[in-house]
Amino acid sequence: MRKAFLFFIPLISLISLMFLWASAYAADECLICHSAMSGKVKTAKGDVVDVHVDAGAFEGSVHGSFECTGCHVNFTSGPHTPPGGKLDRQITALVPFTSKKSKSSPAALAACVNCHKPIYDDLKASVHGENIFAKKEADAPLCLDCHGNPHYIVPKADPRSRVNHANMLETCGRCHENEEIVNKYGLSPYVIEKYKESFHGKKYILGHKRVPICNDCHGAHLITKVDAPNSPVSGEGKVKTCGKCHRGATAKFAAAPAHKYIGKDNPIPYYGEKMLIVLLLGVFLFIFSHVILESVAEIRDRVFRKEDHHHDE
Repeated sequence: MRKAFLFFIPLISLISLMFLWASAYAADECLICHSAMSGKVKTAKGDVVDVHVDAGAFEGSVHGSFECTGCHVNFTSGPHTPPGGKLDRQITALVPFTSKKSKSSPAALAACVNCHKPIYDDLKASVHGENIFAKKEADAPLCLDCHGNPHYIVPKADPRSRVNHANMLETCGRCHENEEIVNKYGLSPYVIEKYKESFHGKKYILGHKRVPICNDCHGAHLITKVDAPNSPVSGEGKVKTCGKCHRGATAKFAAAPAHKYIGKDNPIPYYGEKMLIVLLLGVFLFIFSHVILESVAEIRDRVFRKEDHHHDE
């Protein structure tokens, strides 16, 4: 019995290696062409597609061990076979919405749900998901808007990641600092700039690694409206959110604005700043004028004294 068991160990290992090799070969088979190709092509539907995939960057990404057809589910392994594979019910239901974000490969974008279903469910229940799945808006963020190109997504801890702590302001700012989007949805203007003016924002600018940023307070995928009953940034929810870092936080503590008001939204510091600027410029103008007048007086005295001295002779 023991000998039979020992015989199966290498056999199982060999089968596992064969599966791993087959998976790697399937991806390599696509990359043989796509890593060498460059530029963009126009599909039969008129969509423009970037056909180049950096093989090294892909292999170093979180998806580097996946088969290409794991995401490009309507393609077969044949390199020149038009996409037409049968989609499962879950992806088919998402394609009408993901097609708003990706004209060329909506099925591949919908295929994120195969591995990330809990996250997809949270997104659908969020304010971002409402704009995509209820209102069918094309400018609402979906997976790749935040995480970037699916071939090159790296772990969150990697400084290159769009959702790394150091890059979150830029990632969120792509929409929340876009004037057209802000006006369209009635969002709070200059929200990133207001954050930078806050105590947290100033620490963030100085490079503090643990200071809270957008997703720490608002969440990442299940983001709600500020006035929603389950909002983590208003009412009792805000007290709990502040309490994650500030133990014993109370409603009075949480009442402090997380995003500082800027401009005329907060008139006292706004006009106070203007007065300090005028005072500073006034002081420099006085110093400059004093130096000029003193120089003129010095030149005048030297010239007149010299002329008076010649007359006396």
